[in-house]
Amino acid sequence: MAIWNLGSINADIVYALPHLPAPGETLAASGLQRFLGGKGANMSVAAARAGAHVRHIGAVGADGLWARDRLTEYGVDTRHIAQVDQPTGHAIIAVDSQGENLIILYPGANHAIGADQVSAALAGSDTGDLLVFQNETTAQVEAAKLGRERGLTVCYAAAPFSAAAVQAVLPYLDFLILNEVEAAQLQQATGLAPADLPVEHVIVTLGSKGARYHQRGQAAAEFPAHKVKAVDTTGAGDTFTGYVLAGMDRGMPMAQAITQANRAAALMVMRPGTADVIPDLKEVREAALD
Repeated sequence: MAIWNLGSINADIVYALPHLPAPGETLAASGLQRFLGGKGANMSVAAARAGAHVRHIGAVGADGLWARDRLTEYGVDTRHIAQVDQPTGHAIIAVDSQGENLIILYPGANHAIGADQVSAALAGSDTGDLLVFQNETTAQVEAAKLGRERGLTVCYAAAPFSAAAVQAVLPYLDFLILNEVEAAQLQQATGLAPADLPVEHVIVTLGSKGARYHQRGQAAAEFPAHKVKAVDTTGAGDTFTGYVLAGMDRGMPMAQAITQANRAAALMVMRPGTADVIPDLKEVREAALD
């Protein structure tokens, strides 16, 4: 089958700092790098490197054609990435010596995606394909509704988190992934714990503690993380999500898909960068992890 990703595409500009700045503080960076990023692009690359056929729906400006070309090089179908008359989205990322980060995000072309573009792309989808989207683009609700109408498995990675955005697409979802803080915020907004949400599959990521999987009507399952030294946590969650989706697409039991995704995320935090350094399936399978 195929994974259709309505996803953001960003230029990630990464500064290495001794520590994350406090309000009003000026710090000298010890390093500067530019990577392909955006939660959508990261997930597309991760799923493609995990062996899935990924079709990306997105937008870039004239300054971002390199990003579209990079996605193509990584095995992503980019025919549904439009060039628009807006700057490409970008993120300014500060990473400290412990691997923690803060991010300033400019959406740019990611907010120029219209329902017509999504509809035209998904006209080529087949029943049983996966559709994933995040909260970094426009046309999310339209995509979710259309995905449900066309018989796709509709998946939402709820970041950057907005309870209102999640609630808007919740009736159409088959799969929801969010972190522990986001799960608590969603519960506060809806009154529903993750296990009680009207979604068949819910994964709550727990950072260095791993992940918790809820399948509707069944007991939660815990998946511990591998113990590794983190260099850069940027993109680790997107890598995890892309690998889970690829596992689902290939018919893996969810437990196997999550276990493999945990290995991919562990490798990811040990290297600086985002989409450009996501590990491939061979690396994930052969890595010596605890």
